[in-house]
Amino acid sequence: MNDLLSAVLEAHGGLERWNGFSRVQASIVTGGELWGIKGLVQDPAPRLMTVALHEQWASVQPFGSPDQKTAFTRDRIAIEKLDGQVVAERIDPRESFSGHELTTPWDALHRAYFNGYALWTYLTTPFLLAMPGFSVSEIDPVEEHGQRWRGLQARFPPRIAGHSTLQEFYVGEDHLLRRHDYRVDVAGGFAAVQYVHDIIEVDGFRLPSKRLAYRCGADGRANLEQLMVSIELSDVHFVR
Repeated sequence: MNDLLSAVLEAHGGLERWNGFSRVQASIVTGGELWGIKGLVQDPAPRLMTVALHEQWASVQPFGSPDQKTAFTRDRIAIEKLDGQVVAERIDPRESFSGHELTTPWDALHRAYFNGYALWTYLTTPFLLAMPGFSVSEIDPVEEHGQRWRGLQARFPPRIAGHSTLQEFYVGEDHLLRRHDYRVDVAGGFAAVQYVHDIIEVDGFRLPSKRLAYRCGADGRANLEQLMVSIELSDVHFVR
């Protein structure tokens, strides 16, 4: 583990503390242009998001109906009744995005899969970078808003579903996350720059409560006129 990653983990609450918990839950409200582009209706109702901290599993409820939830892992996505009865499922869900472009419509299972891996990534950042199989190295910093943010590039292992194999994380002088860059492979591979805001402290951990993901231009800068996804978190708590 390199020195910068060690400092980042400590700034966000420390790996030892992280290892003492098993899950995190949060109320989420999402928005942005991506849903309309994919032919989906997005409402501002809050939903309960739960993710596992040490394996890739996530669930959101309600989903599609008040008595339904999702069940996400890398190899399976399902929509279930609250008692576990399966409504719909897809094995090896990543394959269902083969050939997709940005404007290719999504069905409910596409959306559930995207929600599962994306929110799992966001709610476990930066601690997922210390999981077995991740390769992390320091990269050139970026200049943003008159500040210099140091960068880490992470190569995700095949067993972890993510936006793209390579992703970049930028931190401020306090070693707290400021920006997250990636390519959205399940939507034609468009480049995204995600800024994080409004850091909160919960159970000794520091994490952003607002994320704004914009399309990224060829110059590497965010197009602030095209907000693809917004996420607001509240009522966050960790479970041992």
